[in-house]
Amino acid sequence: MVSIHGGPMESWKTSLMEAARKAAERAYCPYSQFPVGAALRTRKGDVVTGCNVENRSYGLTICAERNAVFQAVDKGQKEFDALALYTPTSDPVMPCGACLQVLSEFNQTMIVLIGFQEGIVEKKLNELFPASFDHTPPGMVSYSCS
Repeated sequence: MVSIHGGPMESWKTSLMEAARKAAERAYCPYSQFPVGAALRTRKGDVVTGCNVENRSYGLTICAERNAVFQAVDKGQKEFDALALYTPTSDPVMPCGACLQVLSEFNQTMIVLIGFQEGIVEKKLNELFPASFDHTPPGMVSYSCS
């Protein structure tokens, strides 16, 4: 694949995008007919994928990005450096706000590759989501279950 901003992509980015494309093929999207695949790379270099899974009660639908994060956390992975997102569309499709917030919980500067039929857009997460909720209000105690 070639980056939309020109030039060949690094091999790990190409592999990550291919994993996201394959995940999109497994999407369960009978209502929207809009498959999305995500591949999350851990700092150790492991790849965990996710796809969107719809439900007729639309609020219960899970996006591919959050699906990948939740599966990675279940496998004990909490340090990520890149996400590839793929949709079979003619224009890039950005992650939704809920997915951006969940991703920012783990690494606000991770690389986000947004793949579509015409190429790939590469951004840092904090470019896509510069104002994430990332603070503990005054007087509150920060809680972590790790």
